[in-house]
Amino acid sequence: MLKRELIDKLEKLSEKYKRLEEELSKSEVIKDIDRYRALSREHKELSELYELYQEYKKLQKELKEARELLKSSEKELRELAHEEVEKLQKELSEVEDRLKLLLIPKDPNDSKNVILEIRAGTGGEEAALFVADLLRMYQRYAEDKGWKFSILSANKTGLGGYKEVVALIEGEGAYSRLKYESGVHRVQRVPATESGGRIHTSTATVAVLPEADETEIEINPQDLKIETFRASGAGGQYVNTTETAVRITHIPTGIVVSCQDERSQFQNKQKALKILYAKLKDFYERKKMEEIAKERKEQVGTGERSEKIRTYNFPQNRVTDHRINLTLYKLQDVLEGKLDEIIDALRAKELEERLKLVETA
Repeated sequence: MLKRELIDKLEKLSEKYKRLEEELSKSEVIKDIDRYRALSREHKELSELYELYQEYKKLQKELKEARELLKSSEKELRELAHEEVEKLQKELSEVEDRLKLLLIPKDPNDSKNVILEIRAGTGGEEAALFVADLLRMYQRYAEDKGWKFSILSANKTGLGGYKEVVALIEGEGAYSRLKYESGVHRVQRVPATESGGRIHTSTATVAVLPEADETEIEINPQDLKIETFRASGAGGQYVNTTETAVRITHIPTGIVVSCQDERSQFQNKQKALKILYAKLKDFYERKKMEEIAKERKEQVGTGERSEKIRTYNFPQNRVTDHRINLTLYKLQDVLEGKLDEIIDALRAKELEERLKLVETA
């Protein structure tokens, strides 16, 4: 049985759905394209919940009627009623579970594209090579999902690794799946540069940011310090005689982004601004989330960047996600972008935790 509080919430949302339906039929709303689109989006988001709630009420009514028949003086009718009650109770329980899931607040960023930032942590050149492995892993995953993957900024090392790399991943639901990847990733293996065969432990930090619309974040041009410099290649040698690389500092927050991959200063500036908007959106949202830190702690998908979330152990062909104690002995598959088994488990755990919040609300 759904709690009274949840029934009240469902009733209010049903009333809202009906009001939206009425609004969408008005000629003045139909003529106002922007308003019509906004209301249509809201109406669509509520439609599944509304229809499922109507099904819930219908089942409740049928269950009540079937229970009345249990009082019948006819044995055959009572037996049929008993079977019907069991069947309806099962159906009702399933509908209740689905309604609870639909009542879980949706993450407004889930449909957005992703700014993916991977930085080398401890481990020197081996950590930089691990960044390259992670970059390839996410690139393969994006390709498998049919998403567009493009490098925004990269700081390469001489042996083919990266000190830092930033990519844009564009596709439906990209953030909803990749948001669980934020945190510290750890690799345990014998580096190619190690002659003694000793296993080294290195780390890389992954940040998954929802791409920010310029309308979401307001930036005062006076708050930006924009510098240009010559682009350099691996090892720091300069590969461009003109100052096409761009570094932007957001003075109030101290956030610094730079881009040097494009041939023109304008293109580098546009890419740097795209990264800056995403970082500022993340910065302000994190500040806001501090106010509701308790709820955040209970959610597996929040991915604090300082938290060690996953270990990739080469000698044992093992990948372990420490947040849900999930271990897979298929390291190469994971590094080839086969991440769904891990991500699906993380999503299921987060839903379970958020469902508890809905049930106790």
